[in-house]
Amino acid sequence: MTLTQHDISREIARQATAHAATGEAAHHPARGYAPYRSSRLRHPGQPLVTVQDPEGAELSGPAFGLTDVTELDADLTRQHTGEPLGERITVTGRVLDRGGRPVRGQLVEIWQANASGRYAHQRDRHRAPLDPHFTGVGRCLTDAQGQYAFTTVRPGAYPWRNHHNAWRPAHIHFSLFGTAFTQRLVTQMYFPGDPLFPYDPILQSVTDPAARARLVATYDHDLSVPEWSLGYRWDIVLDGPTATWTEEGR
Repeated sequence: MTLTQHDISREIARQATAHAATGEAAHHPARGYAPYRSSRLRHPGQPLVTVQDPEGAELSGPAFGLTDVTELDADLTRQHTGEPLGERITVTGRVLDRGGRPVRGQLVEIWQANASGRYAHQRDRHRAPLDPHFTGVGRCLTDAQGQYAFTTVRPGAYPWRNHHNAWRPAHIHFSLFGTAFTQRLVTQMYFPGDPLFPYDPILQSVTDPAARARLVATYDHDLSVPEWSLGYRWDIVLDGPTATWTEEGR
């Protein structure tokens, strides 16, 4: 059966009503969130396995590539010989702990679609053009103030096969590492005012409105560079009551 947007919107509303009835402020959605259809297949179905050799697990990661992180890694517009198409943006913010203290020296990775809404990935069959000058992958380390910064292009919306006429809002995927792969967190940053927000089951799976709002970046005109890029600010809080939603089990 092909689900329509009306079916999905009705299910999102039902999930939100059921969540509100519990009176609990959950910052993370249910792992098996019905409107996000593939979540039923992607979250763990068995109890977590206890690691018998935690020191051995630490030795197996993380491995961050063959070279050191360089300035070029954080500027996705200069990684190729030509200029990528699209609206150039600067995205910056701080990585903080639950007490508001900066988290230093953390590897922050991003990946995204290009300005036409297509990933440079062989499994992306969206009939939108690829950009030979944009791969959509970057990384940097947080500084002493816990700050990260990327220069990139604003990604486009793209269709996905969750239901009939399903489109994902423009977003950038973020990955943060601690000192091991077991400490990795993955999340998504969205752009303010996107009309697709109400129709997106992934974003709407965060039923707490305050937590959902924390996934949306803020336009900051002081970060915009004249004749170069528009500026967005987005802080990431790793835990606590104001934590940034992460994709657990997704």
